[in-house]
Amino acid sequence: MLFLMFAVADTHAQTAPQNAASKEITDAMNNSANEWNKGHLDAFMSLYDPSATMMMPTGPAGMSGIKELYQTKYFKDGMPKQNLKYTDMQVRMLGNDYALLTGGFTLYGNNLPERSGRYSLVMQHTKDGWKILHDHSS
Repeated sequence: MLFLMFAVADTHAQTAPQNAASKEITDAMNNSANEWNKGHLDAFMSLYDPSATMMMPTGPAGMSGIKELYQTKYFKDGMPKQNLKYTDMQVRMLGNDYALLTGGFTLYGNNLPERSGRYSLVMQHTKDGWKILHDHSS
């Protein structure tokens, strides 16, 4: 019986940090979507680590390529063409300071057809919070 109590306590101890990390990550993602919707592209981009990459049809692109993509395809006159929301966020811890986040995104509004897709993000916990290291969205 004593072994069972320690096993249950150990399982709870392992899930508590994961639950806290999951909440921090999903909160950061929702905050970034709010920044997008306000037209604050630089604040939205602050979720990316400066060394981040995004998988593009031509291969991985760095921060300048990521920002150029957002500015040219998704923004016009300093505002997003459509609002952004994230759904189905699932966090899988890859150690203490790394996580894989998967989910869906939807671009909606402004009398344009709704567009949605899926993403997987590799994230790292830094002194500034959780940051995206790699983005693969489609």
